[in-house]
Amino acid sequence: MKIEAKPNCPLDGFKPCRQLDCAWFMEVNGLHPQTGEPIKEWGCSMAWLPILMINSAKEQHSTASAVESFRNEMVKSNEVGQQVLLATLQQQPRVNPNPMILENE
Repeated sequence: MKIEAKPNCPLDGFKPCRQLDCAWFMEVNGLHPQTGEPIKEWGCSMAWLPILMINSAKEQHSTASAVESFRNEMVKSNEVGQQVLLATLQQQPRVNPNPMILENE
């Protein structure tokens, strides 16, 4: 059962919706964020707000997941870089930092 709200405007004393005579009456195209069904409907932008907020939260969650994944890859890369640097430093022969001072003489 689909429940339909009456097309009354709360900003105009609950008079019938003016539809295309109102600047807030708009068409929304896309996918419903909860069902995934295509949407191509006209309606009041105030009535669309809950659906748009759900979609916005879904997109923010996706972005946060992508940032976390990127961070994890950067941590792995930095660890490998540190290991390579340490291995390189351990393989190099020690050089006298001050060539003017001779050791053991």
